[in-house]
Amino acid sequence: MGEFLHGKVIAVTGAGRGIGRAVALACAAEGARVVVNDYGVGVDGADPASEVAEAVAKEIQAAGGEAVVVADDVSTMAAGERIVGTAVETYGRLDGVVCVAGILRERMLFNMTEEEWDPVIATHLKGTFTVFRAASALMRRQGGGTLIGFTSGNHTGSVSQPNYSAAKGGIISLVRSAALGLHKYGVTANCVAPVARTRMSANVPMELTEIGEPEDVAALVVYLLSEQAAGITGQVYTVAGPKIAVWAQPRELRAVHAESPVPGAGGPVWTPQRIAEVLPGSVGTDPMPMLAQLDAMAAAAAAKQRPNA
Repeated sequence: MGEFLHGKVIAVTGAGRGIGRAVALACAAEGARVVVNDYGVGVDGADPASEVAEAVAKEIQAAGGEAVVVADDVSTMAAGERIVGTAVETYGRLDGVVCVAGILRERMLFNMTEEEWDPVIATHLKGTFTVFRAASALMRRQGGGTLIGFTSGNHTGSVSQPNYSAAKGGIISLVRSAALGLHKYGVTANCVAPVARTRMSANVPMELTEIGEPEDVAALVVYLLSEQAAGITGQVYTVAGPKIAVWAQPRELRAVHAESPVPGAGGPVWTPQRIAEVLPGSVGTDPMPMLAQLDAMAAAAAAKQRPNA
């Protein structure tokens, strides 16, 4: 057994399968006592079953570790409070939370229903909030702790998962807000964007050239939960097999300023015509890499369909 997380108490949501399971097992293997949360649903969020969380807890215990199960739906405030409360009641404290729980309901934006939008936002984004909310209150009193949210490269945009993409973008902003608001209390907050072989990644409609195993992701999470990462906060990391990358912080790229209006003249500084004259050449755009990739895929598909000349 390792020592990276010796003596720490870590709660992991979505810990019954895939990356969440790998994280829970890795935390236990590095000396943590683990709160295993999983509602036990399918990829689409249906048919809950607590057995998957219980199986992971038994696996940890069989290896000589300590684990307790909370098989609740993280989209409720009560579940977030119960996860944190169970950690305190069972082990006396909580040092870190890792919010991996998520579901998919794929549909193009123009066909997406409310029933396909709401549960995805609730599980990913609200499910991160409910646990962060309860954990941050405790960690503020403790004077330290670590919050880890799970995002995706799809936070940059998605063709057929606008609900998932919106939720994952929201998680990044939530993590950055937590990092800012909790810094003075000694609490860190970071985000992980994994690329790994799981039941969710199996549905990706294009080949992933960079992909690893859930255990690759778990290793990064263990590091971020450890004392060796105590100074890291407000970051978004991608881990894809052998590659680890950090995402840029949001910032302005370019700006242009209108001439100051004549004092007392009134009226707006800008008009649509003035913007049309100035913006394209001075501010311009920041190209979307995924849009260029889609255009290239469409061109390749069209070339294959053309009859030979």
